[in-house]
Amino acid sequence: MSRPVLFFDSSALFAGIVSSSGAARALLLLAEAGEITIRVSEQVIVETERGIARKSLHNLPLFRQVVLASQIWIVRDPSPTDVAEHVGLISHAADVPILLAAMQTGADFFVTLNRRHFQDDPAVGERAGLRIGTPGDALAWVRSALLSG
Repeated sequence: MSRPVLFFDSSALFAGIVSSSGAARALLLLAEAGEITIRVSEQVIVETERGIARKSLHNLPLFRQVVLASQIWIVRDPSPTDVAEHVGLISHAADVPILLAAMQTGADFFVTLNRRHFQDDPAVGERAGLRIGTPGDALAWVRSALLSG
């Protein structure tokens, strides 16, 4: 099996930076070790940096170190035209560019802590063609994928 590709939204990336333990941090460490690939969009970077600056300023240097060390891959945001064409992808319009970016990167798994918008409606994952779950769900899937590959 090729290296699993995960797309983090800002809630998952924030958790991985701010918490010294937990599944989101474990996934960042697996990416650092080269076992998995983590991708994010430009919008995710901006949202995460704002959140860290507002809620956990002392973690801002760690966040920038992770980003600069290329432990995560940053992809371009989808064009406004692409976003407009996929407006029905998810009920919360602000999440369309994030989900669309994950789809465009060919991610195997969309990692989020936002249950209300992404996970409570199983049709979102079906429309996007993505597995969607929490960092814990993603870590369990990665373990299974790495053991079977």
